[in-house]
Amino acid sequence: MIDTLALALQQASSSPALTPKAAAAIAVGLGALATGYAQRGIGSAAIGAVAEDDDMFVQALIFTALPETLIIIAFVTIFIVPSAY
Repeated sequence: MIDTLALALQQASSSPALTPKAAAAIAVGLGALATGYAQRGIGSAAIGAVAEDDDMFVQALIFTALPETLIIIAFVTIFIVPSAY
């Protein structure tokens, strides 16, 4: 049993589990999920703040746009990671 496990580990370690393109796709997907999760709370709070005070529009717009930088950074990963290999 132990010999079989050791042989499987040796064979598995000879190649990476994910290709660079697959890792980049996972990074973009997780970044998009995180952006959506952040936008959920920020968007509703921003609308509530603007509804109470019109002067809060600029701050609400900035706070709503901040999580979108996460997906931009994840999207840039697509072009950086595969070119490194």
